[in-house]
Amino acid sequence: MTQVDALPLVSVIVVNYRRPADTIACLRALRAELDYPPELLEILCVDNASNDDSVEWIKAALPDGDIRLITSAENRGFAGGCNLAAEQARGSVLALLNNDARPHRSWVRAAVDVLHAEPSVASVASKVVNWHGDSVDFVDGGLTWFGMGYKRHAEIPLDELPDTEHDRRKDVLFGSGSALFVRAGAFTELGGFDERFFMFYEDVDLGWRLNLRGWRVRYVPDSIAYHRHHATVSEVDSADAGRETYLLERNGLATLYKNLSKETLDKVLPAALSLTVRRATARGELDPHQLDLEHTGGPAQTQPVAVPRSALAGVLAVDQFVQQLPALGADREVVQANRSRTDTDLLPLMRNALEPAYPLPRYLEAHDILVEAFGIADVFGKRRRILVITGDALTQRMAGPAIRAWNIADVLSAEHEVRLVTVNPSCAPPPASFPVSAAKRAELDEPIEWADIVLLQGHVLEMAPALKKEHSNKIVVCDLYDPMHLELLEQGRGEADDRRLADLIGVTKVIDAQLERGDFFLCASARQRHFWLGHLAALGRITPRLYDADPSMRSLLAVAPFGLPAEPPSRTGPGIRGSIPGIADGDHIVLWAGGVYSWFDPLTLVRAISTLRERRPDVRLVFLGMRHPNPEVATMDTGERTRELADSLGLTDKHVFFNENWVPYAERQNWLMDADCGVTTHFEHVETTFAFRTRVLDYLWSGLPIVTTDGDAFADVVRAEQLGVVVPAEDPDALADALEKALYDTEFARSCRERMSVVAQRFTWQNALAPLLEFCRDARPAADRLAGAEPLTVSKPLRGTELLRRDLALMREYLSDGGPGELARRAGGRVRRLAGQMVKRRERGNG
Repeated sequence: MTQVDALPLVSVIVVNYRRPADTIACLRALRAELDYPPELLEILCVDNASNDDSVEWIKAALPDGDIRLITSAENRGFAGGCNLAAEQARGSVLALLNNDARPHRSWVRAAVDVLHAEPSVASVASKVVNWHGDSVDFVDGGLTWFGMGYKRHAEIPLDELPDTEHDRRKDVLFGSGSALFVRAGAFTELGGFDERFFMFYEDVDLGWRLNLRGWRVRYVPDSIAYHRHHATVSEVDSADAGRETYLLERNGLATLYKNLSKETLDKVLPAALSLTVRRATARGELDPHQLDLEHTGGPAQTQPVAVPRSALAGVLAVDQFVQQLPALGADREVVQANRSRTDTDLLPLMRNALEPAYPLPRYLEAHDILVEAFGIADVFGKRRRILVITGDALTQRMAGPAIRAWNIADVLSAEHEVRLVTVNPSCAPPPASFPVSAAKRAELDEPIEWADIVLLQGHVLEMAPALKKEHSNKIVVCDLYDPMHLELLEQGRGEADDRRLADLIGVTKVIDAQLERGDFFLCASARQRHFWLGHLAALGRITPRLYDADPSMRSLLAVAPFGLPAEPPSRTGPGIRGSIPGIADGDHIVLWAGGVYSWFDPLTLVRAISTLRERRPDVRLVFLGMRHPNPEVATMDTGERTRELADSLGLTDKHVFFNENWVPYAERQNWLMDADCGVTTHFEHVETTFAFRTRVLDYLWSGLPIVTTDGDAFADVVRAEQLGVVVPAEDPDALADALEKALYDTEFARSCRERMSVVAQRFTWQNALAPLLEFCRDARPAADRLAGAEPLTVSKPLRGTELLRRDLALMREYLSDGGPGELARRAGGRVRRLAGQMVKRRERGNG
């Protein structure tokens, strides 16, 4: 339970229209019965132009200062009355309560506890029961495809419902406006209730819009209210008057129009309008053939036809929906421009979108016809659109970033509609089950606009400024598996000091921009996760709001290592032995799979091979690819120095072989299957500590015993799982011994392969990317990027004696630290700050 000193000010809003007795009872209950500090409850009562003695009754019944009574000059309906009070409310939480309802003791406290504990929750839907507390008013909301929001299980006795339906917290599309909490900042950001609705469905529309923004609406069964359903409506409507029916029909269409995506709306709206007309004629039991010449021969009939109000309501609702379209269209543009979630994302919250809802035979017949004719059942099953953007070359010969982007796209495409785009000019990809293309910077707007989720690597964010905007509604996933600023520390050796520093600052800014913008981050290992958490903390991204949403931070930053195929490798063509002259069938091959970069140590490896050849003359070392497939990757001198060393030791083309061109990705298994062990060697430095050597996954996939230098994440795996030998950095003798063991100790190699078959399953792409798959199934903006997110509580400013004590203590501290000069400096600084604040307030007032 939230501590009292951390509780927010809650502004409770009650709207009265010609039922002062109910309203007074409600207001008294709010003051007398709640388990919440009275000083943190602001109660606002709006009289909606009752034009009776309501205001006098309320004033006489409640002491001055107990409530704030707001009188409206016109009846603005429930929606407008709530908005009027919200504009004047001081609380960070708005609590709406119908005047014909009364709160349970825990009504406010239970809701506030959830808003505190779950920062991604914008609104709490209370459990609403009948006046006696034994049957359902609201415990869940549903929405039909034609726009009817409804209360699931309404009027069913509670003891006939499973606990799972009414007594457990759950996310809902909307809460009932009869008892609803909403963060004031989020309510304001969304413009409050749509006052065109007047009453009915304004709560459905608000909840839908909150969900589209990425907020959650949470049903909390401990927050209970008791409700006399429709007590206020009975003042202005009756069962046969048609007024409620008219508002429900019109507002349902308006809700659909505002909140559905264009693709869904194009299919749904014509069918919904048609169904509204059929519902009206079925409700009024109108003869559908009375104007049909085929069924009504004889003289023309001109006398008026009696139309029940229940039927007229539907027709007039369509008429006025059309009249409101220009204004609704403007609001729709805002909703659609700021949405971050898809119609498919919200489908589970609709519960049963194909629910026909009305048990009228002619209506049910039309419902089924329209669902079939317009393909409604397929509309809401549309897959999410995910754009994967890499900066690496997508060709037959791919390096690590491209391989990772390719497999991310492949795995996601099983559940979503995926496009893979590279901003690299080299794009000649192998066949794929998803679209693959290249795009220049100016061409990225179209695929980004198309996507619901954008996953990016490397420098891509710098090429997509639209994604960097503070209010960009796209959900952005940043793949941080490559700490490129740490690589640059090694790669930049030999550059001029000023250039090296400038390059590092530039790359670090690129990474900072991603960390400040992303909604979800991927890294390759637990070590990397700790590194990136530190970086996020240093940037100020790990805030109380994010921490409260998920103290583990796993919903923000997840480990998704490089992966390997689920199927074991199978030969499709020649490999090392058929491609490189000088290697015989009986030779023992050490494979260096991947590029030769500055942060690796191939020189120690070449020296180890020179040592090992003295006792094992059939040892062969093969470098799989010397020339990087991405022409934008600068050539590093490490490769040339490796060649020079091999030449000087007389090893080139005898014991050490350099394959110049990168092996096509789809053919790498042929080379791996010819090898006897895989090797990776590096230096002991910070890049190694946080690196994830992706080439080791290929060794694991093909069952090659692994020899690796200590210090990186995979060395820990090799050591713990006994997949090979781990050696110290820059120790050629230890490395030679390890290679000999992996190559010539057949029992050791066999045991390594046995364990690899088990460990490899953990690293299949499907398993490695499981956190990404889970996120994309219910993708939301990060909790600190939600529109209208504001603090629930703020510190009380010091006043009077407390302020004086604080200032005296500071004076003593400043005098102790630096004497009168320090005191004068501090006092001058405060004066300047206060003067600056006064200038800003004056400027805002003039503006």
